[in-house]
Amino acid sequence: MKVLITGIDGFTGIHLSRYLANAGYEIYGTSLKKEEKNIFKCDITNKEEIKAVIEKINPDYIIHLAAISFVAHANNEEFYKVNTLGTQNLLESLINPKKVIIASSAVIYGPQNSEVLTESMCPNPNNHYGISKFGAEQIGKNYFEKFNMVITRPFNYTGPFQSEKFLIPKIVKHYKEHKKEIRLGNLDVFREINSIDFVCEVYKRLLEKDVKNTIVNIASKRAIHLKKIIEIMNDIAGYKIKIIKDERFIRKNDIKKLIGDNILLKKLIGEVENKSIEEILKEMYNAWDS
Repeated sequence: MKVLITGIDGFTGIHLSRYLANAGYEIYGTSLKKEEKNIFKCDITNKEEIKAVIEKINPDYIIHLAAISFVAHANNEEFYKVNTLGTQNLLESLINPKKVIIASSAVIYGPQNSEVLTESMCPNPNNHYGISKFGAEQIGKNYFEKFNMVITRPFNYTGPFQSEKFLIPKIVKHYKEHKKEIRLGNLDVFREINSIDFVCEVYKRLLEKDVKNTIVNIASKRAIHLKKIIEIMNDIAGYKIKIIKDERFIRKNDIKKLIGDNILLKKLIGEVENKSIEEILKEMYNAWDS
């Protein structure tokens, strides 16, 4: 079976392509920057480019990961061009796939009157990234009757080779380089920190199970206080780092707790193994090439 992964050279795409290839799938991808065997250089904001890729591959499955996923990205207009309109371009170009999976984000929930976020809640995104992803969801729902489609709302996850512009790899790299201090924003928040392997297995099962026309959290219902990350890294690295609170890294309207309900996910695909936060951080620390 042929799987097309848009944004295959991103953090998730790199891990997921290897994971699915090891499971026997024939992997193709799009990349904004490079072209090589089975990877096509393609800007998803250009409908003709994505259409040409689809016609050439005619994939059985599509996993749409291509997006601007860094919330603090400087150009707000690009969120909508890539995340929202790029999704529209992709869906309009598809021929007759067996299943389409669109990666949305847990950020679309925004502030809610509950610490545990469920798929039945009304989305309330409060930043351009979240709004653009919610727009992509709404576009995707218009195709529920045409394709077998799943829209996922992943909560925070990490692993080796994630960009250091994201919080967890930034912290790990500082320890790996034995930095004496680190500048961070607000650590008084709770977040799920799931393993990239957990996420890859979820996507694999969503492809293979009889799951369609639904929106589902990729969540473990396991949250950690971000200050605890520092404590664990102190133990792993064998020293204490100095935390400097930097106002530049504090987001407006930051959400105190971002925890996902996983009842629907388990109902659809069963229990999925997830590494402990200690295992995740140690794996990243050991894999980092200092």
